[in-house]
Amino acid sequence: MTMTESTHSRRVFLRSALVTAGSLPLGLTLASCATGGGGGGEEQTTAPAGEVSEDNPFGLEAGSSIEAVIFDGGYQTDYVDFAAGVLEETHDGVTVEVAPTTNIAPELQPRFVGGTPPDLIDNSGAQQIGFNTILPQLEDLTDVIDAPNLEGTTIRDTLYEGALAPGTFGDKFAAINYVLSIYGLWFSQSLFDEHGWTPPTTWEEIRELGGAAQEAGKFLFLWGTEAATYYQTLAIESAIKEGGDEVRLTLENLEPNCWSHDAVQGVFEIMKEIIDLGYFKPGGSGTQFTAAQTQWSLDQEALLYPTGSWIANEQKDSMAENFQLTGIPSPSLTGSPAMAPHAIHLTAGEPFIVPSDAANVAGGKELLRVMLSADAVANFAREKQALTVVEGALPEDPSTAVQSQVEMIDRAGPEDRFTFNFVSTYGMNQEQLPIWNSFLDGNKPVDQLTAELQAITDRIREDDAIEKIEVV
Repeated sequence: MTMTESTHSRRVFLRSALVTAGSLPLGLTLASCATGGGGGGEEQTTAPAGEVSEDNPFGLEAGSSIEAVIFDGGYQTDYVDFAAGVLEETHDGVTVEVAPTTNIAPELQPRFVGGTPPDLIDNSGAQQIGFNTILPQLEDLTDVIDAPNLEGTTIRDTLYEGALAPGTFGDKFAAINYVLSIYGLWFSQSLFDEHGWTPPTTWEEIRELGGAAQEAGKFLFLWGTEAATYYQTLAIESAIKEGGDEVRLTLENLEPNCWSHDAVQGVFEIMKEIIDLGYFKPGGSGTQFTAAQTQWSLDQEALLYPTGSWIANEQKDSMAENFQLTGIPSPSLTGSPAMAPHAIHLTAGEPFIVPSDAANVAGGKELLRVMLSADAVANFAREKQALTVVEGALPEDPSTAVQSQVEMIDRAGPEDRFTFNFVSTYGMNQEQLPIWNSFLDGNKPVDQLTAELQAITDRIREDDAIEKIEVV
């Protein structure tokens, strides 16, 4: 996942429901949040051009062509190429063109206006199209998840619980979010085995590990300037695990003094202690984030890195031999948290849509059906070392990164999965970055960190021009 993608594509998955109908759309402008759901406008239907059958549920016409425009971010686009190849083999004469882009809105909004959108779109990245502007022009994709996959199993029955929520707007299921992002601490299992280190589950254990790392000539953590707020994400995760939904809701709903909650302050304080002990590699605020990540994954200068599961694909070409990338849930503050130690922060992203005005609606849906089938899902896990929203379809020999993701999800279960969305909902990240860079550099005390984060929150809460989203 690119930095841009990481700050714009974190969607509501479980344990974070909006009072408004459906989840907050990717790219939805805050001023129009209240009008984003419901699928308003005249719904369009397209009669199948080909014969409908069990193997061709949408009536894809033989010899037709399919155009897919895919966001070329951290996952690239070759996983869609793979599915396109499978589709071409199973449908006589059908051809698929997969076009990568990083500029979804600038390139495709004029085509929506002109009535000539592509057949399938990965509406992702910083330049994605706001769903509120195109929702009436999108197909309801309920028929896709109610269709059988290539193995004959109804797709709906293969998905992780909660996977459909991020793409549901009011009563319209308009987007299939394809990729699961699992957040936590990532490390080299082989390095830990070599030194006899145990992966930490609390911040007290992290502090102890920092001393062991220092003795071994390594740092505990490092960061890059564009990713300083990865440590804010880590702190929020830990505080939510420590204090439960009370912490999540006070932050999500922009409450006064939300950053002063005891659980949040406890994490900030021990993080500051670790910084002052010299366990963070200096100079992160002047280091590009991919360079910093390479210092961790290739040079192994630091033990732990807080991020999402996209890190495996992002660093696959810059990783030490036999690194054995492994993830664990973010730590709680203490050994007796409100949530289970194995609770995880989990989201679904990469929303795929099919425009109703597309020349080959059946083709767009069929390509999605193939993407949600076993071979394509296993290929994604193998090539991207990440999971899709399809449960259980894995390559024969999954990487340690994939294995650890599956283990984290299985241990947590639906009841111990959570997410939060207020940072991206209100566009806070860019303003928070310099604050966190200064804090990680050791130049900012906890009370100043808290005051500056609260000032951003308070300003947004008091601005009547910004539509607020109540979370329960």
